[in-house]
Amino acid sequence: MLNSNWKQLKSGTDIRGVASEGVAGESVNLTDTTIAKVSQGFALWLSDRTDTPVSHLTVAVGHDSRISADRIFAAVSGALTAAGIRVLDCGLASTPSMFHVTRDLSLSGSVQITASHHPWNRNGLKFFTKEGGLDGPDIEQILLHAQNGDKLAPGKGSVKKIDYMSAYCFSLRDAIRKGVNAADYDRPLSGFHIVVDAGNGAGGFYARDVLAPLGADVSGSQFLEPDGMFPNHIPNPENETAMRSVCSAVLRAKADLGVIFDTDVDRGGAVDATGDEINRNRLVAIASHIALEHCPGGTVVTDSVTSSGLTEYIEKTLGGIHHRFKRGYRNVINEAVRLNKEGTDCPLAIETSGHAAMRENYFLDDGAYLVTKIIILSARLRAQGKTIGDLLAPLREPAEAVELRFPISEQDFRKCGESVIAGLEAYARRQTGWTVAPNNFEGVRVSLDDSHGSGWFLLRLSVHDPIMPLNVESDREGGAKQILEQLSVYLNSCAGLDLSPLKQSF
Repeated sequence: MLNSNWKQLKSGTDIRGVASEGVAGESVNLTDTTIAKVSQGFALWLSDRTDTPVSHLTVAVGHDSRISADRIFAAVSGALTAAGIRVLDCGLASTPSMFHVTRDLSLSGSVQITASHHPWNRNGLKFFTKEGGLDGPDIEQILLHAQNGDKLAPGKGSVKKIDYMSAYCFSLRDAIRKGVNAADYDRPLSGFHIVVDAGNGAGGFYARDVLAPLGADVSGSQFLEPDGMFPNHIPNPENETAMRSVCSAVLRAKADLGVIFDTDVDRGGAVDATGDEINRNRLVAIASHIALEHCPGGTVVTDSVTSSGLTEYIEKTLGGIHHRFKRGYRNVINEAVRLNKEGTDCPLAIETSGHAAMRENYFLDDGAYLVTKIIILSARLRAQGKTIGDLLAPLREPAEAVELRFPISEQDFRKCGESVIAGLEAYARRQTGWTVAPNNFEGVRVSLDDSHGSGWFLLRLSVHDPIMPLNVESDREGGAKQILEQLSVYLNSCAGLDLSPLKQSF
């Protein structure tokens, strides 16, 4: 079992912690010593998994733009080379590229130094093999090696700088050339104006090395230079400030399309020419269109908070099947992989946060790949005088959408949350006009008829934190409030929940 010191570093399928001083009350726990022990743990895990002596391993290491990247790279590479491991220094890189490098160069594994969209003072480690990203139990085993102080035999490794991002960018350019198949094959984006917002993360390459060489006008693009303090906005397609910023940039530039990435480019979002976001349900809808175009009747796996209108779009407009599962990008990916193994034709796993993994791309959540597919679709539609907006016209969107997050005060927060959910399911089944969803993979999802709010709610337990998120959507104005008022009767009877967010919503 992990003790509390090591357990706090486990964040799902990543290792994350505080890497830089400067935020009150947050002491650095990703020290050089800790990073070295974790790196050695990865080497031991990798050696066991591949049946390869540690000294015969070759591991690529890359990083995003965070200010702690150089220090952490030195600690990782130092620990690995001290055991005789050959390290390939990929420098500033996207997280998806650090998976592809393991396949293209036939490496033992790779490490990406990143903390995704988290604040500037945090950082972390993400691990890959040729089979994909590590899962939760793998991370726990690595941390157990670190906690137990399992040592590597001394050796003399090496560090070699490589430029893998150039090869990764070539593959994206090649996909666009083939996908658009324009008369001017080598410049298929000529006359297409695309604004890129990298949020000062690692994604600036997309404008410079993918779009511009294909003839795209990328003027008006913003925050392309890496800056680990993220001075302009959080690099996060889910963040309202970030999305407002890229929407405004598209309108200022009078561009045809805008795209935005998170810090390490494993998530992406888009904006159409009118400045409307292609995000959350709209992003899932477009990704589903792309995936099902060559997979008629296929199944799309999403997280649990997608709208009822999205289900209608996937199943009635696109002719696919919507499999609503759990929050957490690894959850939706693992579920899609499982379905395919069992014989279900499933080409896409996508979370409303922007994590999108396509079967054709090894079920890797890759923001640049998703955006590339959107650009290909946009260019093809443009040639027909159509837009992405035309494709999204049948998507029924809610009149109101609310998310509240209730902190759990009980020490055993998981037990408390599970009790609240079990009680709510029983309560909901007794209410007139309420219908409990037949396939609740996470929490309780309930639909309410026209007389009771004309919408739905989902109460669930956070994947990692002592929080119970509540999502509410309604098809009419005032419906969300009506749903919350009814739900509050049950919630007020629950011990251990901080309901102040609910009280503030009225």
